[in-house]
Amino acid sequence: TDPNTRNPKQMKILQLGKFHPVRGGVEKVMYDLMTGLSERGVDCDMLCALSRGGPRTIPVNAHARLIGCRTWMKVAATMISPGMIFSLRRRCGEYDIIHVHHPDPMACLALFLSGYRGKVVLHWHTDIEKQKILLRLYRPLQEWLLGRADLIVGTTPVYTAESPCLARVRHKTACLPIGVDPVVPDPEKAEALRRKYPGRKIIFSLGRLVAYKGYRYLIEAARYLTDDYVVLIGGSGPLMCELQAEIETRGVEDRVRLLGRIPDGELPAYYGACDVFCLSSVQKTEAFGIVQIEAMSCGKPVVSADIPHSGVSWVNRHGVSGLNVPPKDAWALAEAVMAVAGDGRAYAGFAAGAERRYRETFTRGRMIDNVLEIYTRLWKEPKLSQVK
Repeated sequence: TDPNTRNPKQMKILQLGKFHPVRGGVEKVMYDLMTGLSERGVDCDMLCALSRGGPRTIPVNAHARLIGCRTWMKVAATMISPGMIFSLRRRCGEYDIIHVHHPDPMACLALFLSGYRGKVVLHWHTDIEKQKILLRLYRPLQEWLLGRADLIVGTTPVYTAESPCLARVRHKTACLPIGVDPVVPDPEKAEALRRKYPGRKIIFSLGRLVAYKGYRYLIEAARYLTDDYVVLIGGSGPLMCELQAEIETRGVEDRVRLLGRIPDGELPAYYGACDVFCLSSVQKTEAFGIVQIEAMSCGKPVVSADIPHSGVSWVNRHGVSGLNVPPKDAWALAEAVMAVAGDGRAYAGFAAGAERRYRETFTRGRMIDNVLEIYTRLWKEPKLSQVK
């Protein structure tokens, strides 16, 4: 059969990597690709390690299954799940395309040992920055994966252009921006939150309390804000006590609140209540910042750090959806927040720009359109990997 006459709905796709339930951005992208494609009538499964329990297969809908494998242990942020190897070997022949998500050494090893001969899309979410020992051990397998992939997709053009790991394979890279469904705040719940901080502009930030998120600089920035601002930081993590001590040392207890983990059902109210969203991350481990586009979907301007070689400042277009400032610069963060929120006319322009940037680039529907086009081209054009 001429491949150009085939219906793309005949394709069968596998998302491979990470774990379930969803905790972070990579798993969310995998899950949203599976559900979004299957809602379009394309068969798309997801094979991953389970954070607990297993193994089990969970039907998602008529065109999708989540195939979960038991995890033995977690080492250097990697789920050790030999079941992924055996499960993929058994079923890899069912799929036209395997879409493997990096960084995940377990998924890469499973693909390497599977004997799979079909098309491979490698989703390069981020370089391995923190686990240096793991990277030394993993590098030969990573190099095999880069060579094996027919196409490598990155979440922003900045990351794929500037990652040193991708230098020799840039001829087969493409950009696939992450997309999410719009966050829809309940107006009454958002208003109830605003009433807790009467007369104050709310600066909201959300993420794990870890060093690369740069929260110490956001806390320091609160010193330079006037009394009509309050900074709310949602999330839990190992630095909770250290950051609380920082708040007290800086004397900003009246301007900064650590909220702990915010239940999913309550998050929309915080996005709805805030005036500005702030992403203070300082390392390119923060490659995209999904929280930025969630805020933009609510028409909230963003202040973020212009991290070298990261896509964060590409997502938040400077002067359109918000402002980008140098990383690790508390004064610049405070200045940007006041520039965005302190002038009503400027604020209205940033708010409209944020919502427009979300709608034009970062919707879930647009992400599914884009990945479906990528799969269809790869399915029909065996030499796509040679196309620059």
